Amino acid sequence: MTQLTGRERAAYVQNMFTQIAKRYDLMNRLMTGGQDIRWRKMVIKLARMTNNASLLDLGTGTGDLAREALTQFPQARITAADFTLEMMRVGKKNGSLNFSTADALHLPFNDASFDAVISGFLMRNVINLDKAIEEQYRVLKNGGRIVILDTTRPKKNILSPFIWIHMHIIIPTLGGLLTGVSEAYRYLPETTEGFVTAEDMAARMSKTGFKNVNFKRLMFGTIAIHWAEK
Repeated sequence: MTQLTGRERAAYVQNMFTQIAKRYDLMNRLMTGGQDIRWRKMVIKLARMTNNASLLDLGTGTGDLAREALTQFPQARITAADFTLEMMRVGKKNGSLNFSTADALHLPFNDASFDAVISGFLMRNVINLDKAIEEQYRVLKNGGRIVILDTTRPKKNILSPFIWIHMHIIIPTLGGLLTGVSEAYRYLPETTEGFVTAEDMAARMSKTGFKNVNFKRLMFGTIAIHWAEK
């Protein structure tokens, strides 16, 4: 699955998220022990928004990050964008959002459109990481903020065997029971291990032109939040 490239991989990812959309949020709570709720609050805080800000939640899925932004900044102008229609359809059941269909590699927005661009668990699924970073840079206003929440390749440590069991046994088993699509929850751990390191992500952001690039590891080094300015 993780060996797929180009359009074939994009189609696989889109189909996978279509299949698991109805249980996606529940699985996130279970896989992270509810920590993803706290991480979303951190993302919005790092975006340094104001009530009049314009924000793009890219790869919004069911809109959890966008809703957190609206909770903290009710007057902000939020665009929740994704390329999987079923995820957004499920998200609409949780309340109205300004949903927009968008491909992370070809964003349908003008240059310098947003004060902040955020994403949660998007970047490991794109077929061209550098292009996705460049597109987010393009649609940001000068001085705007980017915040990326995603998995990251964990470093070897004393907890590595337990992390492996959680990722390769517990998550696929639980995912299979709740969604009936255990293959999707084998793919997600594999993309974590095959994804770039937190240091590599930071370097790619800097190469694109972002300034003051920082990151923080979470959940035993399997999750990272990156933030920077244009």
